[in-house]
Amino acid sequence: MQWLFFSLGAASAAIVTAVTVLLLVRRRLRTARNLIRHVHDHEHLAELGRLTGGLAHEIKNPLSTIRLNLQLLAEDFQLADDDMGRRHYQRLNRLQDEVQRLHDILGEFLRFVSNQELHTDQLDLRQALEELIDFFRPQAEASRVVIRGLMPPQPVLVDVDVTLIKQAVLNLLINAVQAMPEGGELILRLTTSLSKAVLEVIDTGPGIPPDVLGQIFDAYYSTRSGGTGLGLPTTRRIIRQHHGQIAADSELGKGTRFRITLPLARHKPPTSK
Repeated sequence: MQWLFFSLGAASAAIVTAVTVLLLVRRRLRTARNLIRHVHDHEHLAELGRLTGGLAHEIKNPLSTIRLNLQLLAEDFQLADDDMGRRHYQRLNRLQDEVQRLHDILGEFLRFVSNQELHTDQLDLRQALEELIDFFRPQAEASRVVIRGLMPPQPVLVDVDVTLIKQAVLNLLINAVQAMPEGGELILRLTTSLSKAVLEVIDTGPGIPPDVLGQIFDAYYSTRSGGTGLGLPTTRRIIRQHHGQIAADSELGKGTRFRITLPLARHKPPTSK
């Protein structure tokens, strides 16, 4: 019985503490979001990114500690056979979900504000995309989405940071699957045009209304409940870092197409003997 009272007291204290911290985190993130929305000067935005990135790191560490302690407390109440114990277990589970959501938001935020240095290599873009399709196919199939890659027969050589490029395209794939809750088709089509590699990511979802299409690359703009609004802005930033461009067009009832262009690699001169 003494153990039960101790656990109940610990759970109550943890719940109050966690809720307080979560409210503080939300307030801090909201402030950072508002600052980023209204800063357009590149130098000031870079400085703001460093400041808010440091803040996010400071929040992330105690948030991980809270998540672990909530998990341990929830295990204590998992087999509770009284109403109060079951209520505490449910509350602890809800708090764990909220902590995980904020942890994911912070991860997205840090990726967005960090000034990642490019580590480029010359590679065949077809291979990177095929690897990404194989990786993403189980997730697509679980959502009843058929994913297909249409690749040219000849190599498409580009100088890119393959990790970042895969991240940029993966954001598009995730968005596309989320836009097709009833299932559909997702196509990655790679072609070349003059000195550019052209990647089209096409879905058969409901499409994006014209008044929304112009805002999809804005930071923190999201039409999906629970969305961070940072996936597409992060993708655009990565593509621009590679001296490329990204654009979208959509037709209601038919789907959406994202078009990425990247410079083709310049052929390296043969090494003289």
